[in-house]
Amino acid sequence: MIATLKILVTSLKMAIQELRVNKLRTFLSLLGITIGIFCIIAVFTLTNSLERNIRTDLAQLGDDVIYVQKWPWGGNGDYPWWKYMNRPVPEYKDFRIIQDKVQSASFSSFNFDVAGKKVEYGNDYMEGVSLMAVSNDFDRIQQLQISHGRFFANTECNSGVNVGILGATVWDGLFPSAEQALGKTVRVMGRDVKIVGVLKKKGESMIGGLNYDNGIMVPYRFARTLVDERRNADPYILVKARPGASMSQLKDELKGVLRAAHRLKPREDDDFALNEISSASDSLNSIFSAINAGGFFIGIFALIVGAFGIANIMFVTVKERTSIIGLKKAIGAKRGIILAEFLMEAVLLCLIGGAFGLVLVYVCTVVINLVSPFEMFLSLNNIVLGLVFSAVVGILAGFIPAYFASKLDPVVAIRSN
Repeated sequence: MIATLKILVTSLKMAIQELRVNKLRTFLSLLGITIGIFCIIAVFTLTNSLERNIRTDLAQLGDDVIYVQKWPWGGNGDYPWWKYMNRPVPEYKDFRIIQDKVQSASFSSFNFDVAGKKVEYGNDYMEGVSLMAVSNDFDRIQQLQISHGRFFANTECNSGVNVGILGATVWDGLFPSAEQALGKTVRVMGRDVKIVGVLKKKGESMIGGLNYDNGIMVPYRFARTLVDERRNADPYILVKARPGASMSQLKDELKGVLRAAHRLKPREDDDFALNEISSASDSLNSIFSAINAGGFFIGIFALIVGAFGIANIMFVTVKERTSIIGLKKAIGAKRGIILAEFLMEAVLLCLIGGAFGLVLVYVCTVVINLVSPFEMFLSLNNIVLGLVFSAVVGILAGFIPAYFASKLDPVVAIRSN
């Protein structure tokens, strides 16, 4: 056993020496493996990062929240918009009924938003701001990141006090800092609004939704004095499931309560939509699986090219060491030792090439994170996957040359010089 290990260690040193001596040959051998691993892991890294960013955005919208809206989520080429166009928009009375009768709900909120408004402070102003109207418990349903100040008190929401919360883009455009925005009074649609809170910068969401950065949030009862939501907005109701209640239970209860409130007959279709984040999240699995499969096949072709290069190099290496192989076999080296020696060299070549490919992927993630808000990350699973692919390619590419070397006749091999 010790003698075998010594032979393998000696062979490994010889393989490293061969790589140093034949630099051009080594570079050309590693290039194919490097490109192949780069292609595969780059695609996996991109899709994993994209999926994580999207799922994070979805989670912030609430994976235990039902959106009661006029329009069901969809929007593909077969979307039957004409079926939903004449539906009524959700009304505040629907929200009150849900609060009173839906037992599987923990919190609910009535909301709407209107884009394109102007927010003024002194001689400064910001245009294109979204006016976001919310009712009680909105902060218990959505993940608001308030950097300074607070959310609205229940009394402020119920009485319609003219208070507001500024998004990061708005307060940054009107005030020197977030702290200095607190307590100030801005004007929205000709009305004074006292700022009681400011939000942290959230960044652009990959799935749309509310643009908190470019918005001003006000209580619903105050907002309705500025905007008629039934004509100029698309109101919606957020309903969060209570602990222990399933989404299907909440959805069924909401459906029954709203159908009864709208006095729909048993044969009539729903005139409302119950949208949930979980349905959108589940559909992502098949999408990203297809993307990963495409990237895998692209990388496989590059790996095949690299594998042929490694196999060719190994055949040349066997040819150069034929006499040495003969001497080893003459002094007692078994076929398995010779086979393991050349397989180890092929795997080493591929692991070095794979490591270079992983370094390139990491460099790309760093550059993208520096120049783009899109967050990229190279996971440990992808690193291990890249090294495993490299080792497998090394074994497959090096087996035939190694097997050929192990089959050499020692006398013929020694006399080859």
